[in-house]
Amino acid sequence: MLRSIAAIVAAFFSFDISMASAQPVAGAEAVDTEYSDIPSPFDNSPRRRMLGYGRLTSNDLIGDGKDRWRTGSVTSSRVFGYEWSGVAPSRPFEMLELRLQGQIIAPDNLQKVNLKDRPYAGVLSLGLHSPFSWRGLEMSLGADLVVVGPQTNLDKLQKSLHRLFNRPVPADSVLALQLGDRIRPTAVAELGRSFELGDAVTFRPFAEARAGDETLLRAGVDFTFGSVTRGELLSRESITGQRYRVIYRSQPGVSFTLGGDIARVTQSIYLPPERGFGLVSRRERLRAGIHWQGENASAFYGVTWLGREFSGQPEGQITGSARIKLRF
Repeated sequence: MLRSIAAIVAAFFSFDISMASAQPVAGAEAVDTEYSDIPSPFDNSPRRRMLGYGRLTSNDLIGDGKDRWRTGSVTSSRVFGYEWSGVAPSRPFEMLELRLQGQIIAPDNLQKVNLKDRPYAGVLSLGLHSPFSWRGLEMSLGADLVVVGPQTNLDKLQKSLHRLFNRPVPADSVLALQLGDRIRPTAVAELGRSFELGDAVTFRPFAEARAGDETLLRAGVDFTFGSVTRGELLSRESITGQRYRVIYRSQPGVSFTLGGDIARVTQSIYLPPERGFGLVSRRERLRAGIHWQGENASAFYGVTWLGREFSGQPEGQITGSARIKLRF
């Protein structure tokens, strides 16, 4: 049912080359216009256009070098609105973020069945989110349709990629025990506030609620040291918590990020209790990263420690996240 979606996700690599012409957005340096609406000469009303595009690829092979548990994901966002002035609009649904994510969850050993380890799962989600501001608060409301199981064809995609890079291929016996096909509507809300501590440090506490594929409440904080990302729109990748740039307006420079959060988790379809999995109710994440902005290119690399998610998991894991963007 979803063969074509898996192929789309495979195309969302972290390396990005854009050769489209650019024109200024209100308050921003430049924006890709290849997806912008072309106004009719007979219509003077304002129309939404694409204001920014962001993407982040995460994989534990560029973290701790292993291939297990929350092993890999690709997240992509396209934001549509009327203008960008450095802050989100004051009304919800005036700015819209179309978000697509593909992720693979896997046991520690891809070639040998271990009934005590978490089951394999291919996951695709497509959602619509709305960033907005209210009384100095940065808010986002959204809903995703989360699709799980062999219907995503992500198991076949991983097999092909592992053969290509000479990595261990998931065994048929492991894939036979993967999570079955299901679709789960999911709601997500985030509330945060940025405080500028001088010219070079931003402190941003936040809280998040999620219900659907997983049910949790999360609270955390992010620090940014440097001017890159200031006045930009960033989205949060759901697995690592890393924030990736969607609307760019920074001058050349470097910024460092540090962050962490704790979540109370009450339910997860990825750890079904009927299979005997004990859910770890307290889930921690710690992360760090570096943003580099050049004249015609930008890059990000981050590393995240993910705490244990189920009682049989012996330890946490470290995953890396990356994006490279070039403009000609």
